[in-house]
Amino acid sequence: MKTKLFTALLTLALAFSVNAADKHDHEHEGKAGPTGGKLITEVEPHVEFFVNKDKKVEIRFIDDDMKVVAPGEQVISVTLGDRNSPTKLTFAKDGDKLISDKAIPEGSDLPTVVQIKAKAGEKAVTEKFNLNLNDCPTCKNKEYACTCAHGEEEKK
Repeated sequence: MKTKLFTALLTLALAFSVNAADKHDHEHEGKAGPTGGKLITEVEPHVEFFVNKDKKVEIRFIDDDMKVVAPGEQVISVTLGDRNSPTKLTFAKDGDKLISDKAIPEGSDLPTVVQIKAKAGEKAVTEKFNLNLNDCPTCKNKEYACTCAHGEEEKK
């Protein structure tokens, strides 16, 4: 009897802890950043990945209130484009953001890998996605930062 009661209590405790962590990790999921870029929530502060009109990548750090915070010691690297000849971007501070050293390669649907380190020497968090630069047909963002979840009905 004690074993069953202990198992039931342990199961309940784990369920509550998973739900609490899940709520925080996914609180901003499906949202774009303040500039309209892709929001990466696996790190704190969160990262907004945005391609500007000059085709350079801007990285902003976003707190839980969706406010931009100044870059700290974070190290960002981005690799994108053709896998046989990828483009590697490095970043420099520019006010409240980081900006890439060069423009992204031509194309509108580029395989992209973003690596984020809290500071040099730490383990990187990796985010992979296709950088689809087409306009979303139903929201105001580019497809890579789309917030309207169109196409979900096709997956179900």
